[in-house]
Amino acid sequence: MILTVTANSALDRLLFIDEFRPGTTMRPHKMVDYVGGKGFDTSVVLQTLGVKNKAIGFVAGSTGRELVELLDGYGISHDLIWVDGETRIAHIIVETRRHRHSHLIAAGLSVPPQAYQALLKRYQNYLDEAAWVVVGGSIAEGMPISCYRQLAEMARAAAVPILIDSFGVPLLAALPAAPAIVKMNWDEFGQTFDPYPATLDDLAEQAQALQKREQLPALVITCGGQGVLALTAEGSYLTATPPQLAVNASGAGDGISAALAWRLSLGDSWPEALRWAAATGAAIVLTEGTAECYMVDIERLLSQTTVQPI
Repeated sequence: MILTVTANSALDRLLFIDEFRPGTTMRPHKMVDYVGGKGFDTSVVLQTLGVKNKAIGFVAGSTGRELVELLDGYGISHDLIWVDGETRIAHIIVETRRHRHSHLIAAGLSVPPQAYQALLKRYQNYLDEAAWVVVGGSIAEGMPISCYRQLAEMARAAAVPILIDSFGVPLLAALPAAPAIVKMNWDEFGQTFDPYPATLDDLAEQAQALQKREQLPALVITCGGQGVLALTAEGSYLTATPPQLAVNASGAGDGISAALAWRLSLGDSWPEALRWAAATGAAIVLTEGTAECYMVDIERLLSQTTVQPI
């Protein structure tokens, strides 16, 4: 079982338009809601992959109830903590003509100390049966900055590898716990570490320095169309799939997290796990839904995915 933790849940509300035109009235030709929040999206992908998983996190209000219905619709097993307030809505503007998407995310729920302690208790209970843990995203108001470090330390004590997909202060606080995988995208890396890497070579150089300085077992950075950069104990790699005409790229990074945890739990080598991860992320951009994908696309893209040592 792979355990996913969502520190700041969201409902993704997708608005499909032809093209964003500032200062004009734009009427979406389609609007639909999907599961949001990195941990929950990872569970969506794991369900597609046929991997047993458990999702834990916080939800609130009527938006939270809609989010739970969506999780149930996927058949995702969950153990959620209800708090006061309202689960945030992430408005995702999908420009069909330009094949790009943008996020508008409002503030969400607030987590009181007793709810955070409840999360830790449930987390500890599920660690006993977990093969991997995936946590990520921003943290909700009220959660301690050190929460990801605490989750990583608890996972290490239980001998369970953990992937943390985050950035900024919560990630920096977690680095001393040496998570099995630290993951982020290029922009998040630039927001967290100075200077902002202008090229892929700059990114690789800074990432290698970070991994060595912090003694990280593995550092994975998604680089959009340029591929997935991974620095691991087995070696450093750049994994890429052929360019895809994106329908909606929301959740592609969470697909990479899901596939990495899954394939590494099966004993795959890093190059093989990265092939599955990149193919899964690429398959997600072909669908309208956040983190949705189809195994037939993953398997087709798998044979086209390259893993190059760097």
